[in-house]
Parts: sequence; C-alpha cells; structure tokens
Amino acid sequence: MRLLLALALLAAASVLHAADLSKTLVLVAKPELQDAVYGATVLVVTPLGGDEHIGFIVNRPSSQKLGTDPLFVGGPVGTDVIFALVERSDSPGGKSLALMPGLYAAIDAGTVDKIIRTEAQHARLVAGFVAWQPGELADEIERGAWFVLSPEPSVVLRQPQGLWEELVRSSAQAANAI
Repeated sequence: MRLLLALALLAAASVLHAADLSKTLVLVAKPELQDAVYGATVLVVTPLGGDEHIGFIVNRPSSQKLGTDPLFVGGPVGTDVIFALVERSDSPGGKSLALMPGLYAAIDAGTVDKIIRTEAQHARLVAGFVAWQPGELADEIERGAWFVLSPEPSVVLRQPQGLWEELVRSSAQAANAI
C-alpha cells in the first residue's frame, strides 16, 4: 500500500511538470502505444548531450538467465551487449553512467562481470538499449506516447510483474485529477 501511494504521488508530481529532458526520467508507455517493442514498457532514460538520449527497458524479462538471474530485454539496439543497472551509493567503476543518485549503468564487460559476481542482488541485467536521436524523444512525449515520471531507483529495479499496469493506473489517475 505504501508503494502504491508513493507511486501515485510520484505520478502526480510528474504529470504536473513538463518533461525536463536534460535530466534522467522514467517513461511509462501509454496504453495507446501499440508497438511490439515499446508497448507496455517502463524505461529509464538519461541524456547523453546534444539532445540525444539513451534508455533501458526495465520491465521485460527474457527467457534467458545469467546464473539464476533473469536477463532483461533492455531495448532493440546492441542486443548482443549486456549492461548492468545497479543500485549503489557510488560508481561501480570502469565505464559506467550515473542514471540518478543511487543508480548506475555499467556499460563495459569487466564491470558488468564484477557486478554479476559481487552484487547481482542489487542489479538488473539487460541486453540492449534504446537510443533517441536529437528531437526524437521530445517528439514522442509531445505526441503523447509516454507518461513521464521522476526517476526513482526502487521503481526502476522493482520486480516487473504488474509494474507497468500499476504505473499506468497511477499516472492516469494523477492526470485526471488535474
């Protein structure tokens, strides 16, 4: 119940503010987005500069496993590369990208391997990513493809079952309350 309330408040705050594409965001596909790749997805997205963005789908487990952990479908680009989204207070080292306070994306094989060995319980392993060229993400948001939420590591790394449905419901309720 506390999580539902927190998600509802997060959605309400997000709906009230325009998307700041210079910061990390959580995108939730609207039910109208009928797309084989992006329909019913939740993504964490961060700017790379020059109005380009990179993101990872966080709620789509694949049938593959790495040890006992599921490998998630992170996106349609670079599907042969595994990334680790890891919750921690500081950088995991190597080549990594700070997504938000407390959440990093490890992007080189050595760092991903280290995370798998030492802190897999705090990580989501994803194959592939999503990339937006300048203007693409702003256009998708303007066309209404996504609910835009403020980032929160606990949402990004939450178990995927029911996550999309819950975020859609709370985002739609917040939008209707305005």
